[in-house]
Amino acid sequence: SDLNDLYRRVINRNNRLKRLLDLHAPDVIIRNEKRMLQEAVDSLIDNAQRGKALSRRGRRELKSLSDMLKGKKGRFRRNLLGKRVDYSGRSVIVVGPKLKLNQCGLPKVMALELYKPFVMSKLVEYQHASNVKSAKRIIELGKPEVWEVLEEVIQNRPVLLNRAPTLHRLGIQAFEPVLVEGKAIQIHPLVCSAFNA
Repeated sequence: SDLNDLYRRVINRNNRLKRLLDLHAPDVIIRNEKRMLQEAVDSLIDNAQRGKALSRRGRRELKSLSDMLKGKKGRFRRNLLGKRVDYSGRSVIVVGPKLKLNQCGLPKVMALELYKPFVMSKLVEYQHASNVKSAKRIIELGKPEVWEVLEEVIQNRPVLLNRAPTLHRLGIQAFEPVLVEGKAIQIHPLVCSAFNA
């Protein structure tokens, strides 16, 4: 990897400096070698900071430690701040003119993921499945009884819709889900302004 190359450069220059010191090389050569070692350390920490960034045989610039941390694809924003949340979904919102003000159109596949635990317990309760494991298998196969159970499960179980950035209390609201085809979440046209959409 890029870090290996940068570390290798630091180690090689450090070993060369040590050898020159053992050989009692002239002061000019020692000073030059120390400067080169410092440059290698600088490029390891932040490669772009130097006037000319080090690259592997004239190709792209090597990624230094700071490059791996900063930016949208850096360690902080990609791995540490972004967390996956169970039983949640993310999609585009579109207008659903036939919906009531308190309803939202929820894509079937997304609804199944959100209500999976309820659907599995109902499948076992109605003896469509003998246990939770077989209920999970029935859901994966997408059998017709799954959609019937899902329709029943979503009654009296609202969903929360949130649109970032949530700057005021209307940025997150509860809706009665209505199963729809496609992949987009549908909302009533008059609700759009509350979400600033």
